[in-house]
Amino acid sequence: MMQLFRLFLTACLIAIIGYTSVTIANHGLNLMPVFFGDMAEMAWPGQFNLDFTTFLALSAIWVSWRHQFSPGGIGLGLVAFFGGMLFLSAYLLFHSFRTGGDVSKLLLGEQRAASR
Repeated sequence: MMQLFRLFLTACLIAIIGYTSVTIANHGLNLMPVFFGDMAEMAWPGQFNLDFTTFLALSAIWVSWRHQFSPGGIGLGLVAFFGGMLFLSAYLLFHSFRTGGDVSKLLLGEQRAASR
């Protein structure tokens, strides 16, 4: 199962890099006004952006928690929030190998998993 998970993460990483590259080439780096403008309109695109923002916050909190809210962990949490799936797919892929595919270590962090 870990191989399928890693394949999924790799596919996500490649898809996000490709899509983001095309979007930047066609529209520039002008994300924030569009993102928050959609939210200000109180329509479905804004609802999606708000929902997505809460997922980004959850991802940031989890990454920070996994690193015991250390300064580095908080920094990684900020990267998770602003980097989205681009960051999270690479982060999880890296740690899936670092932990030898042990899901407990992957999700909890190595210290918490060892103390179980």
